Amino acid sequence: MNRERLPADCVLAANRISPHIRETPLDFSPYFSEITAANVYLKLENLQYTGSFKLRGAFNKVLSLTPEQRQSGCVAASSGNHGAAIAFAMKKLGVTGVIFVPEQTSPTKVAAIKRAGGTVQFFGTDGLDTETHARNFAAENGMAYLSPYNDAEVIAGQGSCGVEIAKQLSPVDAVFIAVGGGGLISGVGSFLKSVNPAIEIVSCQPQASAVMTESVKAGEILDFPSQKTLSDGTAGGIEAGAITFDICVDIVDRYVTVAEDEIAHAMREFIDSHQLLPEGAAGVAIAGLLKVAADYAGKNVVVIICGGNISRDTLRDLI
Repeated sequence: MNRERLPADCVLAANRISPHIRETPLDFSPYFSEITAANVYLKLENLQYTGSFKLRGAFNKVLSLTPEQRQSGCVAASSGNHGAAIAFAMKKLGVTGVIFVPEQTSPTKVAAIKRAGGTVQFFGTDGLDTETHARNFAAENGMAYLSPYNDAEVIAGQGSCGVEIAKQLSPVDAVFIAVGGGGLISGVGSFLKSVNPAIEIVSCQPQASAVMTESVKAGEILDFPSQKTLSDGTAGGIEAGAITFDICVDIVDRYVTVAEDEIAHAMREFIDSHQLLPEGAAGVAIAGLLKVAADYAGKNVVVIICGGNISRDTLRDLI
């Protein structure tokens, strides 16, 4: 991909997908501002159609396909949100395909994919295994593979969230983003850095699955198993050669990892103070801010609430 063009591609993506997605609110949070002494704003991607930011990259990718590629059909791999987003986009644009998900995927997210019109197949117990299988399936059947993060059009689509943030608030001193494969932080971070080079881009990951954090420390993409985490949307490995790795190395200023009890606490605080549902990955970003809040007193801080797709069982256990 052309890294220098990525910020401009984010703007193009924002314009391309605007008829199909919701421009989500950037809400000031009196509660989190009070307890952190920062000016905290929440980018509510949990209010996006399908309940996640993933719809941005999905629409930008499907809209970028040639007529021939659309006719041949699409394949995606997802722990849930990307799959639901791809299914939603394909249905709206008249494209058929199949969504592969890991075997332990939340029933709520599987149901969301099916409601969006997607055909679901299960494979593997780790997101990376599922992605590899899906790529092979697509190649064997002459179909387009739609990566959840390792794709220039997907990254630019996710970056449209950053385009909205820049329009909604200025200046932004720091943005906290939950990271799995790195698509969201690559797009949003690259765009916001182009607008304000001084902005601090903060990666937040669960300690149980901090693959990107540990990979950046090691200087290469590592392959190690993830432990169980509330943040199933960010769990799993990273594809070898993923373009998001080098982008994270260049644009991420700080890496914060959080424990499961910190994620759970952050999710409960969000529910109680905002009367909205967060999924685990959103809790990771909130928990990341709470962990290092002392460094951001008086600053304008954005936390991306990346999704709200939480199962009833998880919600019951959390409460």
